[in-house]
Amino acid sequence: MFSKKGHLFIALSGLLFSFSHTVFAQLGTSGQRGNIITTTVPFLVVPPESRAAGMGDAGVATSPDANSVHWNPSKIAFIDKDYGASLSYSPWLRNIVPDMSLSYISGYYRLRKQDVIAASIRYFNLGTLQLTNGAGASLGDQNPREFALDISYARQLSKRFSMGVTGRFFQSALVSQNVQGINTATPASSAAVDISMFYSKPNIMIGGLNTTWAWGVNISNIGPRITYTNVKEQDFIPSNLRIGTAITGDFDEYNRLTLAIDANKLLVPTPLYLKNSLGQDSLVRDPNQSLIGAIVKSTYDAPGGISEKLREFQISVGLEYWYNKLLAIRTGYFYEDATKGNRNYFTLGGGIRYQMFGLDFAYMLPQGTNHPLADTFRFTLLFNFMKSGKKESSDVPAETVPAN
Repeated sequence: MFSKKGHLFIALSGLLFSFSHTVFAQLGTSGQRGNIITTTVPFLVVPPESRAAGMGDAGVATSPDANSVHWNPSKIAFIDKDYGASLSYSPWLRNIVPDMSLSYISGYYRLRKQDVIAASIRYFNLGTLQLTNGAGASLGDQNPREFALDISYARQLSKRFSMGVTGRFFQSALVSQNVQGINTATPASSAAVDISMFYSKPNIMIGGLNTTWAWGVNISNIGPRITYTNVKEQDFIPSNLRIGTAITGDFDEYNRLTLAIDANKLLVPTPLYLKNSLGQDSLVRDPNQSLIGAIVKSTYDAPGGISEKLREFQISVGLEYWYNKLLAIRTGYFYEDATKGNRNYFTLGGGIRYQMFGLDFAYMLPQGTNHPLADTFRFTLLFNFMKSGKKESSDVPAETVPAN
């Protein structure tokens, strides 16, 4: 299965995105390599919770909750509760590895009217994997595991605008013990930061409907490349740009509808493949490229020019309907160009709220038969509280309109 140590770690981590046709050799419509951008530790960008997952993975500009730490930490500055938490769980790629799963815990606490801190822990269990070399000989069983710890701070800079910053430590232990031919393998640990902003303008009348318009930006996983073996074989982490907008309309006191649209792009240079002396495709990479240089280069470096660069954006569109602030129905669609991974799927979801408690769930409907992500569910429990002596807000979910 794996014969080169560098490919072993990329392939194990790449299981997260294995529902694209082929991670390393996807062909474009022209018959040429599709230049799919791959990174190590992709679990950092996998949606960990159910609300946005039910909306096609759109979440950068929706109303804030405890899971905003992942989508856009700056939103939590406008959350209408004083403290809260969420717990999410998703069986992952169970059609490939029966015991693979993603778990996520997040929470927030209001320090002052304008300041909120938050934290989250993400744990990805890749299950039990049997490794083989290029000749098919067994290299033994492994149980790869990855986790990330986030600490976030968000502040209201005005009645409608906030910014946030997140510090992240993560570790990826793809090989838990020495394997034949990979005897220098070690867990990879590193750190990264997120920078985000959020703006919301309430009371916009559209066709007689009172609406709220919001937009958000989150630049996440800004950090150095990592390696599991040789420092000369470093791989990019998924530095990522997510921008989006959301429009929420209140039809009356019982009915609310939100339309959210996100655009998502990895801030990683587009891979360039050239023929080597044996006529094989060989990846060309600059080992001395700086972190900022790589991010800047990712905005213009596609071999196919601007048209290819635009195809690297993934689009998420989601709808969320709330009845009486108690019951929610969600749906969405995630689109990725065929030459850049071809991940396309519909999502369904729902939620309930009762006093301080909430429950969300999401279900993925990937296109195509025998899809690895078929029958993928996510579940999230939420808890929101007000400090003693303060009046409990009746709005559920957390109001998109910033507090005055």
